[in-house]
Amino acid sequence: MVNRYQIESCQRNFNRGYSHFIHQTPLWKLPGKALGVDCAEVWLKLEQLQTGGSFKARGMLNRLLSNAIPTSGVIVASGGNAGIATAAAAKELGVPCEVFVPEVSSPAKRARLTALGAHVVVIGAAYADALQACLARQHETGALLTHAYDQPEVLVGAGTMALEIEQQGGVPDAVLVSVGGGGLIGGVASWFEQRSRVVALEPEGAPTLFSAREAGQPVNVAVSGIAADSLGAQRIGRLAWEVTQAHVRDALLLTDESIRAAQLWLWNELKLAVEPAAALPLAVLHSGRYVPRADEKVCLIICGANVDPASLN
Repeated sequence: MVNRYQIESCQRNFNRGYSHFIHQTPLWKLPGKALGVDCAEVWLKLEQLQTGGSFKARGMLNRLLSNAIPTSGVIVASGGNAGIATAAAAKELGVPCEVFVPEVSSPAKRARLTALGAHVVVIGAAYADALQACLARQHETGALLTHAYDQPEVLVGAGTMALEIEQQGGVPDAVLVSVGGGGLIGGVASWFEQRSRVVALEPEGAPTLFSAREAGQPVNVAVSGIAADSLGAQRIGRLAWEVTQAHVRDALLLTDESIRAAQLWLWNELKLAVEPAAALPLAVLHSGRYVPRADEKVCLIICGANVDPASLN
């Protein structure tokens, strides 16, 4: 599994040559009552301010830096954010990038990919369809495949965000993390291990980890709902499954209505424009699905901002 030494080494690499690309994003500490939560503090890790608008930049850059890149460049299948991060990293390194996205991906994310110079292929109803087309194309071209969530380098990169949280504020009592394929929670839990209570959050329409736990192993799930473009993986990643089995006790499901309400609250009350996937950590608190202790310090991972601003009205 991914370990803390690998995460520390990755952060050192970022700091040595890519601090202009991988930003140290703010950790905003607020009294719980400021967010309508009965706990000592709520920390918001504002990772939506990262390059490309999401935490994905960390893992994708680490993947590219850790491998030889052929003349055909890099290739990825994505609901949007992993593609944007890969395209941004490819542009930083001056290599070609091809991105396969499903039809459910948002126009705003497709436009961002094009602006970054990526060749965008829209294919299939869901992420799994885009992934199959991407794999077939990669077999033809030999491009370096960047997986949205199931490669060690991707989890290690995501883990640098958790390391950053500890450097900025110490170890929180709990960390609330949205889950799609599991790259983010795999990295976060690999860093914190048992030192913090890492809580997995999923929409009811995309319960990859929840369903895997019910079945005792990763299984395919039907994908739908408000956060399907970001959290639309059909199955929890193999690496994330191993990490969460070791370090994550809770996997909670949330309704689309609670996610949408939290997204609008973050915009209306804090002026944070985030996508639905980034709102799950607040939704689990506002819905009462996770009830912190009165003395608890809870960290919310605000994971992405690739949202059409018009959708926040």
